[in-house]
Amino acid sequence: KIMAVADAAGIPLALHVASASPHEVTLVEDTLDRTFTNELPARLIGDKAYDSDKLDAKLEEDWGIEMIAPNRKKRSKTQDGRPLRRYRRRWKVERLFAWLQNFRRLVVRYEFHAENFLAMAQLGCIIILLRLIMR
Repeated sequence: KIMAVADAAGIPLALHVASASPHEVTLVEDTLDRTFTNELPARLIGDKAYDSDKLDAKLEEDWGIEMIAPNRKKRSKTQDGRPLRRYRRRWKVERLFAWLQNFRRLVVRYEFHAENFLAMAQLGCIIILLRLIMR
């Protein structure tokens, strides 16, 4: 499983590789530890799986990051509509994953070891950045 953090333009800021078994919520902090830049984003946008009071409090307390995620069906509303307007921009992160899927080595996952797969994913991010710069 590849976890990534991208900025508002879809440029990768952090990348983390883990096995498929842990839930994505448990991998958020490990992903933030592996940022490529010195600055952390002020907000993270995630899907309904990231709707957790515990995660919201941990990110705010430890990192100073606001988590924006729509509420799950069986939960009371914890966010008003204003922050959730930013959720519409989540497609830019999905675009980063689509760009990474253009690299066959990442789609098929030829690499057996996670470190080698992470290196290939980072190389894919470097190529994506170079393509954006060369435009």
